[in-house]
Amino acid sequence: MLEGKNIILGVCGSIAAYKSALLVRLLVKAGAQVQVVMTPDAVSFITPLTLSTLSKKPVLVNYYKTETGEWNNHVELGLWADMLIIAPATANTLAKMANGLCDNLLIAVYLSAKCPVYFAPAMDLDMWLHPATRQNVDKLQSFGNTMIAPGIGELASGLYGEGRLAEPEEIVSFLSSELKKKSLLAGHKIMVTAGPTYEAIDPVRFIGNHSSGKMGFAIADELAGMGADVTLISGPTAQVSKQQSVKLINVTSAAEMLDACLTIYKDAKACIMSAAVADYTPTEVASQKIKKKDASLNISLKTTTDILKTLGGQKAPGQILVGFALETNDEETNAITKLQKKNLDFIVLNSLNDAGAGFKQDTNKITIIDRNLQKTTFALKSKEAVAHDICLKLAQLING
Repeated sequence: MLEGKNIILGVCGSIAAYKSALLVRLLVKAGAQVQVVMTPDAVSFITPLTLSTLSKKPVLVNYYKTETGEWNNHVELGLWADMLIIAPATANTLAKMANGLCDNLLIAVYLSAKCPVYFAPAMDLDMWLHPATRQNVDKLQSFGNTMIAPGIGELASGLYGEGRLAEPEEIVSFLSSELKKKSLLAGHKIMVTAGPTYEAIDPVRFIGNHSSGKMGFAIADELAGMGADVTLISGPTAQVSKQQSVKLINVTSAAEMLDACLTIYKDAKACIMSAAVADYTPTEVASQKIKKKDASLNISLKTTTDILKTLGGQKAPGQILVGFALETNDEETNAITKLQKKNLDFIVLNSLNDAGAGFKQDTNKITIIDRNLQKTTFALKSKEAVAHDICLKLAQLING
């Protein structure tokens, strides 16, 4: 998977920099073109001569070549690279990346890069666990950068715990897996819906539900990670996509979500409808805030358009449509009925009776039922891991 790839390897000032020699050798052996960029402090831990010999390219450290004054063009480097890997990534470099503090060539290349960015942290246990480091890591991941998690073991300080740079073989394997994953849905346009809808009663009140949008955003991010061209249509939510390539359309009501879906759906290869769309909306919306009275208040409701059923009725040959069923009783029976009535290719069932599943949770427990009524039940997992299971099922259908 790495053959022919242009890779920039950023090496920072860490005792773990000695592992970068083997990492360069493994990347070159895999057929990649490797350009090493070192921070000024990194040269104290491993020599540029070692890495230039292994990479067969001059190692870059400064903005310009001292002897000639020639500029090491960080913009061209950022455009040349198919991927940027920073390993080891120190706490200092992570902080600079997260906050755009550009005081060396490596950070200039990072800020110019158009390619996927991977970072492999290496530091002592207490530094790794510090809230500032955790915040910087979260921030980098929110930018769409991918972390290669540190290992657990003996550290340079003598402590034992998390913070060791992943082994070079693990890094190469991780990168190969990422590239393979990105090829699964490359070139396919996929629509995802997420979050609740809010149905206005008056200018300040609405009918809604407890959906946080976490599941839908996790699915959109996972699809983008598999190489898909993703459009995410979301109701009101505080969630933020971790993949910069995801196109976000914000809506509020079920009617607005329907309009957005009808616009995008006709060009989509697949659609995963994870939004919790309101079933009812007020017949009339008051133009002014309804004042509280001693008497009871009755609100007349009408049904919203069933978006999933509408899309199922318009589904073209080869299109794939996926729905969700959040149930509290007769779970499988209700899910299968929904699967068949709405012309779905598979349905994702989860039950509010399962601890850790449902709205606002960081975890979920699902059963996937396909149109042949074959069931696959999964254990309780993080919503990111659940998203992977769902998207892998979709990729299998798309790729036959």
